Order: sequence, then structure tokens, then C-alpha cells
Amino acid sequence: MAGRQCLATEKSTATTSREQGNYHFVRNIPIDKEYDVIIAGGGPAGIGAALSAARSGYNVLIIEAMGCLGGMGTSGLVTAFDPMANGEEMLVGGIMYEIVMKMYKRGFLGPDEKPEIFTKHYHHWTAFQGEGYKLLLDELVQEAGIEVRFFTRVIDADVDTTRKRVNGVIQQNIEGLRYVKAKTFIDCTGDAVLADLCGVTCREAGKDSPRIMPATLCSIFANIDYPNAAHVYNNNPLLLQAIKDGHFTYTDRHLPGIFKVGETVGYLNGGHLFGLNALNCESLSKGMMLGRKIAREYLTFYQKYVPGYEKIEHATTASLMGVRESRRILGEYELKYDDYATKRKFPDQIALFNKAVDIHPYNDSEEEYKRHIKEYEQTARLKPGESFGIPYSILVPQGWDNLWVAGRCASSDVRVHGSIRVQPAACMMGQAAGTAAAQSIKTGQPACDLNTETLIETLRIAGAKLPQEKLSAKMTRI
Repeated sequence: MAGRQCLATEKSTATTSREQGNYHFVRNIPIDKEYDVIIAGGGPAGIGAALSAARSGYNVLIIEAMGCLGGMGTSGLVTAFDPMANGEEMLVGGIMYEIVMKMYKRGFLGPDEKPEIFTKHYHHWTAFQGEGYKLLLDELVQEAGIEVRFFTRVIDADVDTTRKRVNGVIQQNIEGLRYVKAKTFIDCTGDAVLADLCGVTCREAGKDSPRIMPATLCSIFANIDYPNAAHVYNNNPLLLQAIKDGHFTYTDRHLPGIFKVGETVGYLNGGHLFGLNALNCESLSKGMMLGRKIAREYLTFYQKYVPGYEKIEHATTASLMGVRESRRILGEYELKYDDYATKRKFPDQIALFNKAVDIHPYNDSEEEYKRHIKEYEQTARLKPGESFGIPYSILVPQGWDNLWVAGRCASSDVRVHGSIRVQPAACMMGQAAGTAAAQSIKTGQPACDLNTETLIETLRIAGAKLPQEKLSAKMTRI
């Protein structure tokens, strides 16, 4: 590992050494127990990865920075799953389908959600209750025997760069630093934190591309009179009037509305934080403060301008920033917009998806808003009944032996990223990565040369919807 060493000692510690100029620092770090699979990040991708690996008989550790599982669906308060069907059939299977159905049976979905809607309707967002989601995920990982470390981050990695193999990671939490070894590792951080620490080649928003898709700090609102509430959405006259009156910090015409998650409760994924760099702590910190200010502006907007919201209350803002774009790996294959537009299917596809390419406005100008709407509604949307494939090879950093990624940091161009960066796709990618890690341990096959025919057959047995007739032992490559 360039510039770092992590060496096990007889005293059950690992020694880290760092030199910079004339400064030399050495620290002994206790060695924790060893695992078969370590997963960085407990969001939907991490959950899919952990459950699939654990159900295959392997011991799994999830390292999660927040105090709950679920990622953007819980800590981020994005309490609606993106479209899971294509207007004719359900595309999402496996663990994600299991989770949604269990949430429905437990009463954790929005009051208007029914299976005949979310398993079929075209471009339907499925609202849910974040607290119910947290509880269910706790139960699922406990039943599977998965170990979880909340309030913990991966801060460094011990890597054999010649073999492109990860030996272990250093985690940090209230107990200090610990060195943890494993046979396989899956990066589900969204920001490719572990992959970047390992030295994987990544594309960074704002560096490899001149613009960064804006973030949003989501909110939960209560005491909404839904039977009498007007639906305010993009470019709505009430919204435009408030903008004309100077009500908002930004003249942001993009507003999805408030999703109904309870009889009087809704979640707002509204208010762009333009130019926020999620890979810069100062930018993230300022963004959280600005996000809370904008959330208050939406509260007073609904109270003042929108019928049915006169008594609305702001319950909370999210504790996790809603990041749409930060860092993506360069994988064995990079999924392109042309793959999406031509509805390409792959022998090694591990998921099918249909959601439109959703590249949010990069600034609050009217011209940029019109660009977004035109693209989203006319040129970047598959038709009902259509779908595209997500290949296994976008989960594997080029040439790596025992490292995978899943979720928002998978290998794709920016436009396709605008479709697959969401929770259902992330969970399906996670399930594939966890299944691949289990297969790798069992067979000795490296991530970059895994038998994908075996992988697809295993995923099918686990309920994944993978109808491709042609399979291949070799993955799709660039």
C-alpha cells in the first residue's frame, strides 16, 4: 500500500507507519477478529450484499458510519423506493423484493401503497416509513447472524498492490482504531471510500467532469391535511409565485412534491444544494447548514401558499446528505448511456431496470431547468414494458482479486448513473456482489475472473429476475 504499512505482530496488534519529510509516526493498533466478508456501508447495497453472503454460510461484518441500517432510506430520509416495475411487470426481485413485501405486510409502506401498484405501475415511487424500515433491517441482519458495527468508519486499507488484493482494513469508532482482516471486501459506501483507499482508479464529480449534480437534504413534515391538500410539483404556479416573491434562497423550479408516508406525514426530497462537493468536508458541512435553511423555506412556503398545508409542521431534516454524484470506480466494464438507450441485455446481467435517466438541474436558471425537464420527459425515458440490463462487471474494479463495489459508486457514465444510483438498483447490485464474494471464497475464483454463469444461476435461485437466455462464464468487459 503506497505510503502505508500494516503488519501483524505477535502481540495481536498491527503497526502503522507514516513518513512525511522528517516526521515519522508509528502506532500499534489492536487486531480484531477475522471475517469472510467485510462490507463498508449498510445502505441498500450493503444490506443486499450482507444478507446474500450470510445466507450462503459465511460470516459477515457490516461497518456503518451512522446509527442504523438503510442509508439514504433511513438516515437520508429518502422514504420512497424508486420505480421497481416497468408498467407491465416487476423487474426487481431477490432481497429487495423480499424487503418491500415484508414492509407491506408489516404496515411499513405508505397508506396508499399496494402490491398491484408497486409491482406493476410505470414510474411509480413506493413511499415507506423510515422507522419501520430500520426495524425490519435490524431483524433481518440479526436473523442472518450478521455482525454490525454502527458509528464506525473504514479509514485505511492494507493492500497488496501487486496482486490487487485487500488484506484488511482499519476501522475507527468509540473504541479507537482496529485492524480487521477478511477474505473478501465489498465497498457499499456510495462514495467509493474503501475502493479509493485501496488505490482503485475512480472518476470524481467536479474533477473528471466540470459539473456536479446537486445534492438535497431531505425532510419529514407532519400535520398535513391530505384530503384537502393541493399537489405542488415542478414549475407549479404556486411555486413560481413564491419564487417571484423572493421567498427562496434559490429560484429552484424543480419540486417533486411531498410524498405521503403516513396519514398526515410526508417526506420532501426538495431543495437543491448546487455545487456541493460530497468529497470535501467543508463543502458538506456548509451544505448541511444551507439545507436546513432551505427546508425551513419550504415549510413556510407550504404554510403560506399551498391549500391543505396551513398547519404543516417540520418534524426533522435528515442526518445524512442526499448525494447524487461523487465518486465512481472504473470497472471491468463501464455502463454507457448507449447501453441504456438501446435497452442492451448482457449475459452477465445481475439486474434489470427501467427508471429514467434523472440528471437534475446543475443550477437554478430557467434554461437549465428546461434542459432537465426536456431530457427527463422526452429523451431519457424507456417506454412501458422496456428495460435494460446491469452487468456484473460494473461491480468489479479493473483487475482486482477480492474487492467489489455496489450501489452509487459502481462503474458507469454520468447519464446512466442518473438511473441506477437509486435504492432498488443498489440493493440488487449488492446482492450480486455478496453472492459473488461467497462464490469467490468457495471456488477461489477472483472477482475479476469469476464464473458469471454460475453467479447468474445462483442469483436466479435466490429470486433475482434474470431472464436472459444466453449465459457466459466470462463477464462483459470494456
